[in-house]
Amino acid sequence: MHYAIIATDVENSLEKRMAARPAHLERLHALKDAGRLLLAGPHPAIDSNDPGPAGFTGSLVVAEFASLEEAQAWAKADPYVAAGVYADVQVKPFKAVLP
Repeated sequence: MHYAIIATDVENSLEKRMAARPAHLERLHALKDAGRLLLAGPHPAIDSNDPGPAGFTGSLVVAEFASLEEAQAWAKADPYVAAGVYADVQVKPFKAVLP
């Protein structure tokens, strides 16, 4: 089943986010290579694909996991969690309807 991992950044997270980004992306590429990643990306703090110093307010990952518990464990082990980028992380079942 797919699960949505919805994370909210702490304020002024950009420096922490950029430092942990390579390890964060490595995990996402592993999901992609396994054919389990539906989509992933950050939420820009302003209405722009490149928010510059405004940074980001959080992230969304939708991926396939065997269970809610597995998705929660994967989310908890994210390098952004360890680096203090995220203030909150929610994991919810996700039903892909379209396209």
